[in-house]
Amino acid sequence: MTRCVAIVVLALALNAAPLHAQDSVFTVTVQSADVHRGPTTGSPVVGHAARGTALTVSRNLGSWAEILWTDAPDGRGYVHMTMGRLGASTPKAPVQSPQSRTTSLSAPAPAPAYTTAPAATTTAQRTPGSTGDLLPPPSVPQGGSRISHVLGVGGMVGSMSSFGATGRWWHNKHLGFQAGLTHDSMTSDAAAGRVTAMQVEPGVMFALFDRVPDYFWVRPYVGSALSFRHQTWKDSAAPTEPVSDNGVGYRVFGGGEFTFASLTQLGVSAELGYRQVPTPFAGFEPDRWTVSIAGHWYIK
Repeated sequence: MTRCVAIVVLALALNAAPLHAQDSVFTVTVQSADVHRGPTTGSPVVGHAARGTALTVSRNLGSWAEILWTDAPDGRGYVHMTMGRLGASTPKAPVQSPQSRTTSLSAPAPAPAYTTAPAATTTAQRTPGSTGDLLPPPSVPQGGSRISHVLGVGGMVGSMSSFGATGRWWHNKHLGFQAGLTHDSMTSDAAAGRVTAMQVEPGVMFALFDRVPDYFWVRPYVGSALSFRHQTWKDSAAPTEPVSDNGVGYRVFGGGEFTFASLTQLGVSAELGYRQVPTPFAGFEPDRWTVSIAGHWYIK
């Protein structure tokens, strides 16, 4: 199972397209939008954009837009999506003022020019939400719907034949929460039977930073979780009743979440962890070090 997930991740990386949002503009809708040095609120502010400013977008990063900003050291800045709206870069249609329409009606003009101008004006006036200059309507970024990587659900596979479902919620750009429901099983050379376990793991994470190259987005993080574990020992070869036990342990982990440009709603995580859990059955001790791969589909 782990090999299949690795093949899918490799295919996404090889077929990725750059995280560019070509022919797009970001129109500021708040009084003043902060332009950051990086795609995090903790990065330095390199400038401000007033309401109505149309900024050229070079890349759409989900909850952030990378824009061209000459005052930044590298000529690039980042604006949060809540500061405005994203739209296609289209030529602005001319809007006639009432005075110009009156003049054109009173002055003689060739018939083709007279009929074409009011038609264009009527179309512009009927554009939904148009005030003054025509602004492009919000559009869906290339590669899928606009996302913010806030709430994701998915599954995981790991060592010791572990598999299960997980959910992840990023409260802000650094603090996150996740919960998992997993199942694993193990046998022993020193004891008969098999031990199966179901565990619920609520945990907290801290993202170190965001790194956004052209073809993927990586967010390294560290975290810890409690393990509420229900274990059952059973020997199918002996006429004995299964024995169960409940216990609480913990797990600390570190890893990184990758988002590829070819599928921006999918976050693939790889983790290395250390866990301490109860071992009520002699001879059945789970591995302390764990490796897991998880995939989260971000629905918000």
